[in-house]
Amino acid sequence: MDEAVIAARLEQLRIEHRDLDAAILALVESGSTDQLQMARLKKRKLRLRDEIVLLGDQLIPDIIA
Repeated sequence: MDEAVIAARLEQLRIEHRDLDAAILALVESGSTDQLQMARLKKRKLRLRDEIVLLGDQLIPDIIA
């Protein structure tokens, strides 16, 4: 993948991650007892974080010491 494509995807994922954070916070503040929805949001957020780390690693060149 091209670096520009990776960087663009990385930014998309970071935005979605922040949006999920806000959605989870809104559910907590509203006093929602929908644990299934909360679990789904948190699981999605974790998958996004893993993908962000993976793509971030692709942008950093391997340096052999």
